[in-house]
Amino acid sequence: MDNLLTLHYWFNLRPETLLPYAQNLFISFIIFLAVIAIIATMTKKAAGVYRGLLKKIYAYGITNALIGLILLFLNYESVPFFSARFWLGLWILIMAIWLVFIIKRLLAIPKQKKQLAKEKEFKKYIP
Repeated sequence: MDNLLTLHYWFNLRPETLLPYAQNLFISFIIFLAVIAIIATMTKKAAGVYRGLLKKIYAYGITNALIGLILLFLNYESVPFFSARFWLGLWILIMAIWLVFIIKRLLAIPKQKKQLAKEKEFKKYIP
């Protein structure tokens, strides 16, 4: 744990490969992202109000799974600059920011439902 808090660990341009436990955890996370993308693809066809959100979740899952596979490959092959740990940190930071925008979209859905209900009520009386 002490090693995670040093600048040498994060900015070493020739880092060691991941430990087997960390590599298995990383692979599991990539599989989790791919499963999220698959589930979002299967449900976005019949989703109505949630269709836009599911498209964003699909893009989030598939893009981050592919980036994770590339980072895993570069780490496995020990490519000097591209296997540096700061790429993982940057990737996690970008994922967190992207997730904030997805959550904002999720929180806007009740307003969309109210708006659709008002429009439906209004259009009921228009010939």
